[in-house]
Formats: sequence, C-alpha cells, structure tokens
Amino acid sequence: MVDEEKETMDLVALESRVDELIRTVETLQTENTALRNQQESLVNERAVLIEKTEQARTRIESMISRLRAMETRT
Repeated sequence: MVDEEKETMDLVALESRVDELIRTVETLQTENTALRNQQESLVNERAVLIEKTEQARTRIESMISRLRAMETRT
C-alpha cells in the first residue's frame, strides 16, 4: 500500500509540474506575440522617422542652395 500511495503522490506532483509548465509555455507564447507586435510597430515607427528625417534634410539642403543663390546675386 505504501508504494501505491507514493506512486499516487509522485503522479500528482508530476501532473502539477506539467500543468505549471503548460501555463509557463502559454505565458511565454503570449509575451512572445506581444514582443513581436511591439517590434513590428517600432520598426514601422523607425521607418517613418527615417523618412521624415530625409524629407527634412532635403528641405534644408534646398533652403541652403536658395540662400547661396541669393547671396551670389547680391
């Protein structure tokens, strides 16, 4: 009888551990999905910021060219 009780206790402990591992995996999958979404959002935001920076650089270069042109005319 003692061996059966020990086996039952071992099975209960194993089942508990498996349940805990399943919850951990589910939590990690959820976090992984959230992090992937956040990464995608940040990559998109970075692309937008790079584009805005390029547009600003182009406008500034254009203004500098116009200022130089005005300077040479006077």
